[in-house]
Amino acid sequence: MTTPDVTAAEPAVSERITLKDIAAQLPWAARKLPSLLKGYYYFALLKPKKAFTMADVIADNAVRFARRPALMYRDLTLSYEQLNAWANQFAHYFRAQGLTRGDVVAINLENRPELFAALIGANKVGAAAAMINTSQRGHVLAHSLNLTQPKLFVIGEEQVEAFESARAEINNLTATNVLFVPDDDSRMKTGKAPKGYVNIASALEKCPTTNPVLATPNQAGDTAVYLFTSGTTGLPKAAPSSHRKWFKAYGGFGHMCLSLTPDDVIYVTLPFYHGTALLVCWGAALAGGSAIAVRRKFSASEFWNDVRRYNATCFGYVGELCRYLLNQPERPDDRQHPLRMMVGNGLRPSIWKAFKDRFGIEQISELYGASEGNVGFSNFLNLDNTVGFSTAPFELVKFHEGTREPIRDAKGRLQRVTKGEPGLLLGKITPKWNFEGYSQKEATEKAILRDAFRKGDAWFNTGDVLRNIGCRHLQFVDRMGDTYRWKGENVSTTEVENAFDRIGGIQEAIVYGVEIPNTNGKAGMATLVPIDPERPVDGKALLAGLQGQLPPYAIPVFLRITDAIEKTGTFKYRKVDLKNTGYSLDKAGDQVLVWLPGSDAYQPLTQEVLQQIESGAYRF
Repeated sequence: MTTPDVTAAEPAVSERITLKDIAAQLPWAARKLPSLLKGYYYFALLKPKKAFTMADVIADNAVRFARRPALMYRDLTLSYEQLNAWANQFAHYFRAQGLTRGDVVAINLENRPELFAALIGANKVGAAAAMINTSQRGHVLAHSLNLTQPKLFVIGEEQVEAFESARAEINNLTATNVLFVPDDDSRMKTGKAPKGYVNIASALEKCPTTNPVLATPNQAGDTAVYLFTSGTTGLPKAAPSSHRKWFKAYGGFGHMCLSLTPDDVIYVTLPFYHGTALLVCWGAALAGGSAIAVRRKFSASEFWNDVRRYNATCFGYVGELCRYLLNQPERPDDRQHPLRMMVGNGLRPSIWKAFKDRFGIEQISELYGASEGNVGFSNFLNLDNTVGFSTAPFELVKFHEGTREPIRDAKGRLQRVTKGEPGLLLGKITPKWNFEGYSQKEATEKAILRDAFRKGDAWFNTGDVLRNIGCRHLQFVDRMGDTYRWKGENVSTTEVENAFDRIGGIQEAIVYGVEIPNTNGKAGMATLVPIDPERPVDGKALLAGLQGQLPPYAIPVFLRITDAIEKTGTFKYRKVDLKNTGYSLDKAGDQVLVWLPGSDAYQPLTQEVLQQIESGAYRF
């Protein structure tokens, strides 16, 4: 019998879900039956050729909930009527520039109202919005932009420096197709655009606020947005997400899980280039005619002030944010807020109950999914320590350590794990559960496993390890392959390795994730072989070089400087051994450096500092 090379680490808390647990939640679910049935239509029954998109939802909400709040940002509140009218101006301008169904608009903005108006405006004319990661710059940013070949670029003032760092490598740039969005209320004519940009206020000034009429209606199967993912290796990949996929979140979370109403407000600090914020949180708000309150970036110290300010009843999270909030000093008013619900992913079982109890949260709608994937899980029944269940066909299979590769038996077939055992999650590809994949065909094919259990079948390889804890409910265990997750972001090891290559002076660089006690995800670590082993590593210059190329979350926390990296007989790196060694100081001849919070240089890791890190003295 073939066995996997390794079984993934056991989570800190491993719940078991039984039929008794399910039955106990049925009265709670029954009270939401009308909402559940409505949500199920959008979640599972909406056909790709249906002439209905998320832009239509905005237009409908502008009639049904005309003067109800749709969007809150700082001191600004826009009603559904106002948001729709503003999006219409974008749509008319886009159409005047020649945009039509199937074209792409790149949106490079931090969380602020213009992002929503521009995105919906693009969708109204049938164009897709490429949601650019605002941390990207230089070669990586140019790569992301070129993947989808945008005809127009919407660039926030806060992103101009990043955009300029990539300009020389960007295709399709003209004198009139880059829109500048001032870092204030862009509906006002404020200032001039930099050279090479068109000021958005001037561009939209004379555009109509009426809904555009199209000769051929857009369809649910059309691409609504491109979300960028690290995938398993290399530079970011563009994953198309159709309106139909957005409707799965709209129905699944807005109606089935959260059942929001026009009186609810969902507070989101997650970046809207992520599917959790864009598809799940905003989709849920639109389903309920609710408002979404946004902040540029998360702030643990201001979080509860914002919740009270916006009267938020729900918030969108990743596990890291919850840990930050839990680490704040306890206050007498920790439960004095309107928040009842939360929706997101990555809340570790080890802090689940503590968070829920301390802040008085009634419902945690944990989810699992991938931007490009065809299988997702939702905690519809409000059970603890689970990503929920899925109606999509899936399997958990045995896998090789440190890779996305499943183990095949002598007949070439995959092997299912036993209940409770960690396994690599696969989603079966069917007409109903299609795999939209990436903009690059070769990347899409690489993510598909064929002839897995029988000849001719096809499965999407998520690259993630989960376990079945009962009644088809799963618990997240780990992320495999050449990515790791840190600060709520997927980090591509190849992207970081390429950054080391561009710095120079380094012969070999291998990047991977390691665990730090009292943190979520895995911190980056790189093992480096210098070209000149006699020359001391300049920790300050090395960090500065990485900061010029990578977003903060992708910069390794630890470095191991060594003379050589062991390889297999086929010249493959033994990355598993490097991960197991981690940042231990036991390996003779190696030097380990660390980037401590708040510092501007890598410094030698000593036993004293190591003990402080492992005791939680530093907050990474």
